[in-house]
Amino acid sequence: MNKQTRLVVSFLFVVLIILAAAITHFYLSVPENTATKSSQPEIVRKGAADGNGHFIFTDANGRYGVADSENRIMIAPEWTDLRFANTEMCIAARGIGNSKQFGCVDFDGNVVIPLIYSGISKLEAGGGTYFSAESSSDGRYVLYDRHFEPCFRRTWSSCTVQDDGLLLTDGGGRYSFSHSSDGLLFNRAVYEGTSGTCPYSVEINSRVLLSKLSPSMIEDMTRITEKYIEYAFTGSSEALSEITEKKHADDFRELFRGDSRLLSKKLVGISDVHIYSVRSKNDIPCYEVAFAADTELAYTNESGEQKSLRNKYKAAVRFSGGSESELKAVSAQFEKDAPDYPQPEVKDEKPSDTDEREKNTEGE
Repeated sequence: MNKQTRLVVSFLFVVLIILAAAITHFYLSVPENTATKSSQPEIVRKGAADGNGHFIFTDANGRYGVADSENRIMIAPEWTDLRFANTEMCIAARGIGNSKQFGCVDFDGNVVIPLIYSGISKLEAGGGTYFSAESSSDGRYVLYDRHFEPCFRRTWSSCTVQDDGLLLTDGGGRYSFSHSSDGLLFNRAVYEGTSGTCPYSVEINSRVLLSKLSPSMIEDMTRITEKYIEYAFTGSSEALSEITEKKHADDFRELFRGDSRLLSKKLVGISDVHIYSVRSKNDIPCYEVAFAADTELAYTNESGEQKSLRNKYKAAVRFSGGSESELKAVSAQFEKDAPDYPQPEVKDEKPSDTDEREKNTEGE
């Protein structure tokens, strides 16, 4: 073996020694429990189970997860609360005490409903399952179906079970729904509002009419009707601008417009409020909000004296559109163009001196 070969062999020997030392150091530095224990979390206690063999468990830290019938972890134990929602997902929460944030995770551990709710409640109504989720930011509720699909494109003040159905409320509205295989059926609507200082209420029980309407459409129609009443009594251009565009202003008439005898118009009350479906020429759905306005008028009579008059006058606001996005007010007016003024008073004329003399002559 020549000198050059001996140098190469010596170099390779040194490299082998260094590698052996490095490998030995690596194994000595690995913790004993890492090398000997499984990476799967420990199942300390089993909890509720579904019909497919999945069960909720807690680990040594008291965190919740889900495992299958063979104890394989499906949802890692990283949740402070966990409940089965359906066969596809669980209601989950993170946080401590009252600061918990709720959402949903599927059985792969993916968050499918964001953790933005302060609570999620299960509602059983008429054989259907729904979920009411309260927002942490504003306390309003989102209603989900059993698959956690939103039932409405809006939130509510409350969602409760009533008379084997669901009662949803928001502002002055109370809306009753029942469960069916095709989804929620709109059964009844009651809306209470105020125009000026005058309260009113409207109730709808017709299934046919309710099948065409939504709570949002009812709220829009009543809100616009309130604005029309304000415009009819005050002539406010601001109120009119919230009803329609300027080019359609003539389709919305003030109460007794142009009556020179009127000194003032005051709304005293609103009654007989109803919503109807009406026919249209072009097959576009049309509706009317009809009402009676209890009105107090100040006016001048034929002698120039100031008088007052109180009566109820009927009016209707017409709407066009089959959905919330299409709905718009197209006209509004009162049935009568003038008040029901009393007949002019007939005063007895004082007899003249000539008439008195003729009476006396006849008597003689």
